[in-house]
Amino acid sequence: MTDNTPDIPLGSWLADLPDERLIRLLELRPDLAQPPPGNIAALAARAAARQSVKAATDELDFLRLAVLDALLVLHADTAPVPTSKLLALIDDRAPEADVIDALDDLRQRALVWGEAAARVAADAGTALPWHPGQVTLEEPARTAAEIAELIDGLDPAQRDVLDKLLEGSPVGRTRDAAPGAPADRPVPHLLAVGLLRRIDAETVILPRHVGQVLRGERPGPMTLTAPDPVVSTTTASDADATAAGAVIDLLREFDVLLQILGAAPISELRSGGMGVRDVKRLAKATGIAEPRLGLILEIAAAAGLIASGIPDPEPATADGPYWAPTVAADRFTSMSAAERWHQLATTWLDLPGRPALIGSRSPDGKPYGALSDSLYSTAAPLDRRLLLEMLAKLPPGAGVDATTASAALIWQRPRWARRLQPEPLADLLTEGHALGLVGRGALSGPGRALLDETVDPSVAIDAMARALPKPIDHFLMQADLTVVVPGPLQRDLAEELATVATVESAGAAMVYRISEQSIRHALDIGKTRDWMHGFFAKHSKTPVPQGLTYLIDDVARRHGQLRIGMAASFVRCEDPALLAQAVAAAAEDLQLRALAPTVAVSPAPIAEVLVALRGAGFAPAAEDSTGAIVDVRPLGARVAAPQQRRPYRPPARPSSDTLNAVVSVLRKVTAAPFGNSRVDPAVAMSLLQRAARDQDTLLIGYLDPAGVATQRVVSPITVKGGQLVAFDSASGRLRDFAIHRITSVVSAHER
Repeated sequence: MTDNTPDIPLGSWLADLPDERLIRLLELRPDLAQPPPGNIAALAARAAARQSVKAATDELDFLRLAVLDALLVLHADTAPVPTSKLLALIDDRAPEADVIDALDDLRQRALVWGEAAARVAADAGTALPWHPGQVTLEEPARTAAEIAELIDGLDPAQRDVLDKLLEGSPVGRTRDAAPGAPADRPVPHLLAVGLLRRIDAETVILPRHVGQVLRGERPGPMTLTAPDPVVSTTTASDADATAAGAVIDLLREFDVLLQILGAAPISELRSGGMGVRDVKRLAKATGIAEPRLGLILEIAAAAGLIASGIPDPEPATADGPYWAPTVAADRFTSMSAAERWHQLATTWLDLPGRPALIGSRSPDGKPYGALSDSLYSTAAPLDRRLLLEMLAKLPPGAGVDATTASAALIWQRPRWARRLQPEPLADLLTEGHALGLVGRGALSGPGRALLDETVDPSVAIDAMARALPKPIDHFLMQADLTVVVPGPLQRDLAEELATVATVESAGAAMVYRISEQSIRHALDIGKTRDWMHGFFAKHSKTPVPQGLTYLIDDVARRHGQLRIGMAASFVRCEDPALLAQAVAAAAEDLQLRALAPTVAVSPAPIAEVLVALRGAGFAPAAEDSTGAIVDVRPLGARVAAPQQRRPYRPPARPSSDTLNAVVSVLRKVTAAPFGNSRVDPAVAMSLLQRAARDQDTLLIGYLDPAGVATQRVVSPITVKGGQLVAFDSASGRLRDFAIHRITSVVSAHER
């Protein structure tokens, strides 16, 4: 290949491509087809535009960007560069086959064109996340620690030079760049120690890795071959078991949060969100660490399980709105464990925010608050999916850590390097472990199924159901009146145990404590002494302690001697002396008045009578009109479920039918320029009506009110009143088109 290789324009190269190559180009760069280009020349101009080139390089890995960098060093933006020159420049830093594959991929994206020789767009350099040449012409000779040590040893004048190059362009012009310049000047010293690189006698450049260390980033990538992120290996079953254990803890914490917020809603800040002190109090009440509580709050709000509003019943103090559970929380708690996990995990995947920032401060010094808009980030879902997709490509059980995951992901997406540093990756891995998507650093089986959006959601739910330990129907009674639960209890059994015991410690094996107060609570809500004896005897795998039997009998004997009814309310007791004591103790507060030796009445509500008499040392029980004990506990506060905000989704890619239609029209326009004559409105209306009747797809030429000519791929719905109502594939919605502005009508399936 000689240096006088013909310079083929991008438009001519595109025109010579077969249809399948053009369709592939539009698949890889969907912005080129939205709206459809008028002709090949318009397609070429759009493909070479700076903004489109930047968008096209967003998904490129380090090797592909390095090939672009090398082509720019060889001036492929001004003249064709033979492939042999490119291979010679890259040399042995990457296998030749990998470089050829990368070059072919860049051709498919029209970032490079030409076959034996390569050309790139004039604006290709602006799409690189570094200055052209900072990869090809530099060797990664030092580690981050070595670079940082050199920087620490600089004097203020030398550091000032680096800071100026970091803030602006990494390229600077100075007379001190020439060989032989005074060694005591800042630039010659920086060149000598390798913190600057000389381009010519008057130009220096800040090396890429030095700039990264100055910004507080880890330098990288270092090589043109992808790093291996695997640091540990376990079995897939171990990863799933670890993930299942995390899910059990997570679901329990959600239950605790909903219960506590239902009992005591928290006021919303005027600026939105939840106050720092309120979060601390909530963390103490729930027993959940603050960082983890922040994650749970954000997921609960995004899933519609909690919201701010005026709860029912409304708290007696402070002003609303309040953060409280929604009515959707009741449906959530009734779902199976695997279904609840699926709802929480999918919510986290699409969560447009970064919960890990809660408690820290933004660059302007303002704190990131829980449930506030300051956490909003449309890039967060992209980063989560990128991490999980990287894990999905590893063998089952292959685990990573934050450092190796960061290195691998930055190699895959160099343009996202600032978001993919080890610190934010550590936060994402922690959240992934908490959600049961990651176990021991490896993607769990349920996480793998959830990530595959082509499968039915029930597949992921079934995978988690298999991973979760089967609910058990027993527990272990201890002599100290504690109950050890060696696994997840059956839901009904767990609810029954919670009525007569309180949680003392949570975890894979939960421990409950039975006390006089917990037994009285069970009696208050209608449980009987015989029920409790039978309950513990039936479900305990160890003998029931005799002390528990005595405690139940003793509390039950004293419980309910006073009976409070629902007149306004009434109090009755078979022991006249006990009733007389109760009337004397609470007559003033409750206005109790004896009607008979065994009956008294009060105008106070039954709940107030219960609280007052219990405070006076009695053990009353509430009853209904038949004399049966009833549960008069107040229901948790609830707010209306908010309208769910649609999760962020990238713009929809054009369908294959649309792309085929666009390429078909491009071919016709190339043969005979499109739009030289306008279609008659009557003919256009007839064609549109027929397409609406036959449910056909059309490509129409259209002049907007500003006189700008475009082409639209549309599916006509109705034609009336001089207007076409059609589904516009570019915007993904129904639109109205004035028929008199339609300049051409062509079937999208016409060849």
